[in-house]
Amino acid sequence: MRALSPFLSLLALCLSSLALPTAAHAAAQEADYIVAVVGDGVITRNELRSRLEMVLKQLTKQGTPLPPQEDLERQMLERMLMEEAQFAYAKESGLRIDDAQLDQAIGRIAANNQMNLAQFRSTLEKDGVNYREFREEIRGEMIMARLREREVESRLVISESEIDNYLANQGAQNNDEYRLAHILLRAPESASPEQLQKLRQRGEQALAKARAGENFAELTAAYSDAQDALQGGDIGWRHLNSLPTLYAETVARLQSGQISDLLRSSAGFHIIKLVDKRGGNQPASVRQTHARHILVRTNEVTSEAEARHRLNTVRERIANGMDFAEQARIFSQDGSAAKGGDLGWLNPGDTVPDFERAMDALQANEVSDIVQSPFGMHLIQVLERRDRDVTDERQRMNARQAIRERKLEVAYQDWLRQLRDRTYIENRLEKNP
Repeated sequence: MRALSPFLSLLALCLSSLALPTAAHAAAQEADYIVAVVGDGVITRNELRSRLEMVLKQLTKQGTPLPPQEDLERQMLERMLMEEAQFAYAKESGLRIDDAQLDQAIGRIAANNQMNLAQFRSTLEKDGVNYREFREEIRGEMIMARLREREVESRLVISESEIDNYLANQGAQNNDEYRLAHILLRAPESASPEQLQKLRQRGEQALAKARAGENFAELTAAYSDAQDALQGGDIGWRHLNSLPTLYAETVARLQSGQISDLLRSSAGFHIIKLVDKRGGNQPASVRQTHARHILVRTNEVTSEAEARHRLNTVRERIANGMDFAEQARIFSQDGSAAKGGDLGWLNPGDTVPDFERAMDALQANEVSDIVQSPFGMHLIQVLERRDRDVTDERQRMNARQAIRERKLEVAYQDWLRQLRDRTYIENRLEKNP
């Protein structure tokens, strides 16, 4: 079973070293057993206990009141089940994060903390974090992010007619921003009436507690199936027109601090709290990037290693003076190849996150290292940048981004629900209290 937390070994050691009255009692305490089966893998009681210990420390550090242990345990096991289902699907579909990609990601984390890699590793180890397990935790987070990009984000289609309709019907007149927190009780895709009734009753119980003044962050930890459950269900500041339609229509009727009724969607049941509201400001200008790229797609025929080797050869040729556009025409495997890989002027949000992050880090005329995205492997070159204050372009860009955000969360929750339904899962926790 893969490690899911950078703190697992430390916590397991702490748990196993507790002084117990008798050897028999110690053996009983340390006895391990399977609490869930996910595909070909299992989750053990000790793994669940270690993960719970980590989360309890996190919630305590955040100052979040702790929910009942039984509720938190159930939520944590559900979270682990969803993670394992995603890891199993990633493995089955050939998605990998190799050590070179992992090292680059950890290097960025270290840089964001104003440290080099050696300093960052030393700091982690001084804090009692096992560096090897930390690496595997980051690898797992990258796999889940890559799955989201490949299976959901890259498949979202936003047509020009959708943008036209959005601007005509909603526009951007309401530029206020809303900070929301939510609870999601996810319903299986083929849920029976009895399952839905049981889920509804659980939602009504959570709603009653929320309206009685219980801490909302504590309730999300105890009840919510969303990925942000342990962060208090905080969605952050969002424009009304970038929220899922159900959320947007509901929050428009709420005052700060108010809590919605129990809401029903295809994903399950929802409770929304409007934490705060503020007036938003439109950006004065848009930073655009003129870029070109060379794409080698990865698939059953071309492995990631082969694509990297091919692009390394191309990069060496460019470094030795060969023309980027000429190499793009020969090697790139997308529609821009005929134009020398030219992507034109790109606005923020026009490309997938991995591509945009790498592009934004480049200076003019600089060629990137190999960049992986859901589409394959890329070399990117930035030709020039400009700030444009063009109202119509900005409105269309904002509309595209708002429609994308609105669609994305709904699509992602639907994909997770479908993935869970088609993955073999056996939850034994109730059988082994």
